[in-house]
Amino acid sequence: MSNLFCHLNPVPRIGTTIAAALLSLAAFTACENNGAARPLDRWHDGEREIRTPSPAVTAGRTLLAAGDYGNFRLTGEALTQPGAQAALLFHTDGESGYEVVFRNGAIDGTRKSGSLASVRNLYRSLAEDGEWFGFEVSVRGRNIVVRIDTTEVVCYTEPEHPYRTEGHARQLLGHGAIALRGVQGEVAFRNLAIERLGAQARNEADTLPPVDERTDGVIRFQQRDFPVIDYHVHLKGGLTKEQAHAMSMNYGINYGVAPNAGEGGIGRMLADDGEVYAYFDEVRRMPFLRGVQGEGRKWTATFSQKALGVFDYLFTDAMTIIDHKGRNSRIYRPEEVHYDGVTKEQYMDHLVDQTVKILTNEPADIYANPTYLPDDMQADYDRYWTDARVDRVLDVLERYGIALEINARYRIPSFDIIRRAKQRGIKFTFGTNNVDADFGRLEYSLEAVEKCGLTAGDIWFPSMSVRRERPVVLYNKFE
Repeated sequence: MSNLFCHLNPVPRIGTTIAAALLSLAAFTACENNGAARPLDRWHDGEREIRTPSPAVTAGRTLLAAGDYGNFRLTGEALTQPGAQAALLFHTDGESGYEVVFRNGAIDGTRKSGSLASVRNLYRSLAEDGEWFGFEVSVRGRNIVVRIDTTEVVCYTEPEHPYRTEGHARQLLGHGAIALRGVQGEVAFRNLAIERLGAQARNEADTLPPVDERTDGVIRFQQRDFPVIDYHVHLKGGLTKEQAHAMSMNYGINYGVAPNAGEGGIGRMLADDGEVYAYFDEVRRMPFLRGVQGEGRKWTATFSQKALGVFDYLFTDAMTIIDHKGRNSRIYRPEEVHYDGVTKEQYMDHLVDQTVKILTNEPADIYANPTYLPDDMQADYDRYWTDARVDRVLDVLERYGIALEINARYRIPSFDIIRRAKQRGIKFTFGTNNVDADFGRLEYSLEAVEKCGLTAGDIWFPSMSVRRERPVVLYNKFE
């Protein structure tokens, strides 16, 4: 399946249109004051004035609202059709300010509704095509909040020294107009209302310190519209859904939150199909990608494909194997790693055999914690991961369309393996596999992009999943 990543249509420049409209609308704003919300129903398209409470925009069309705004709260409803996209601009003179994206549909790499474009890009929408949904955009001081229906999806505080590329140099807060711009298809709006907020208005709920963008790696990827998604976040070690939500918005990293389905893991564990559906209902409206990890080697016999199919994606790893004497072995626990007369080279061959069996018979989207080795073998990672062994694993990833996770916690796989996977056309995801609420910001994953020459076209998205079409093979014998 093709990667529909980002901007397939060039964004039209609208400075001339807005400049002309600003002059025409100047008279409209003379009597506006702070206070109650007012309908946003006076527009200009660069040629004529339009009075409507239900504007719609198509590709290349821009509508400018009357008024110049600093702090404000704007509410309304939007309706998208499949493939349609629009933007709401604020604090703009045609070249300046921010824009909020309106686009729904599959998780395919396009920016989704609520994205603060190129600053806080989002890749899963909480709204559906063909259905009206509510939204809110507010500015209080240096803080911007975007809500889709009742869920806050962006809470961004512009720091004292924001990082901006040359193309986004004027993407800054100040004051200015509000506009609607069509990108492709048609997007309709209704019930638009705006409330002016006082100059001292602040978001009291914004308690996390803003990220220092002078040194932050994530904003550099956001500014070039490179997807930043951590598919491997677990709610464990004190990390709650609410904390993960706040951290995701603060750092600018989309989180894929995944419980463990199976046995032997740590953190939230699902034991049967009933628990799968109950958990999914819990997170249905949370602004995360909704994943699940196949844990241990019995999960394919425990859960139905239909139940696990509700999740956006599924990943598994080879950190639990059936060792050379038939024992269940979690190789991340030294007390469960037994050589029993075989050399480490022979053990490594068995580990690769198990990895190939797991990826061949357990239909997963992502190979997580890839190339992980027991503690006492990690110092010789490059020696154990020979070209022949690497090729066996890459062969199965390529054959079944499985993505390779670039794991930030363990800093694996090596850059050499990543480059070899890229040459084969294998797709990649980023993942952490956190143990608590104190984890990083995908530093190794972002470094790998630069060191290995990865592009947005190398990144995997759930729209590429083929796991539901693959058969489950019960290949292990358990007593």
